[in-house]
Amino acid sequence: MEFNTESILNAFAMMSGWEIVATLFGIAYVILAARESLWTWFFAFFGTLIYTIIFWEGALVSSSILNFYYMIMAIYGFILWRGGKEEKPLEVTRYSLSKNVTIILFGLVASAILGYLSDTYLGANFAYLDAFVMTFSIIATWMLANKILENWLYWMVVDSMGVYLYFKSGYYATVVLFVLYVILALYGYYEWRKDISENRFR
Repeated sequence: MEFNTESILNAFAMMSGWEIVATLFGIAYVILAARESLWTWFFAFFGTLIYTIIFWEGALVSSSILNFYYMIMAIYGFILWRGGKEEKPLEVTRYSLSKNVTIILFGLVASAILGYLSDTYLGANFAYLDAFVMTFSIIATWMLANKILENWLYWMVVDSMGVYLYFKSGYYATVVLFVLYVILALYGYYEWRKDISENRFR
C-alpha cells in the first residue's frame, strides 16, 4: 500500500464507529489537557476504555494493557488536578535538567530491555521502536498527570516516533492522527509554559 491521499482515506474509511469515537475523544483529551481543563480526564478515561476493548478483541494484548494503564492514570490525573480533599488546583511545575536526563536514561534502558524481550521471545515487528513508544508513553502520561511541563516535549518525541512506526506498519490513518498529536503537543507546551510565566509574577 502506498502512502497517498487515497490510501489515507481508505484507512479512515476502514475505521469502526467506536474507533472514530475513541480517536475524537483522544484529540479532545490533548486539547483540554493543554488548557488544563479537568474535563480532559473524562475524555481520557472513556477514550482509552474503548481502545482497551478494541485492542483486547483484536488480540493486541500489549496495546490493550497500555490503554488500561491510561485508564488508571485518567483517574489518578483527575484526583491530582482536582486537588484531592483540599481541592487545591495542581500547578504546572518543571523538572531540572539532571532529573530529565535520569528519566531519559531510565526510559532508554527499559525500552532496550522490553525491545529485546519482544524481539527474542515474541517475534514482534519493529520491537525496539514499539518498546520505545510504549515506555516513554507511560512516562509522559505520568508526567502529564502531575502537570510537569516537560511532558509535552516527551510527547513530541514519542508521537514523532509513533508517526514513523505506524507509517512503516501501514497504519496510515494513525500516521495522520499522530502528526496532529505532535502539533497539539507543541500547543500544550506553549500554553503550560505561559502558565508558569504568569504564576511567577503573581
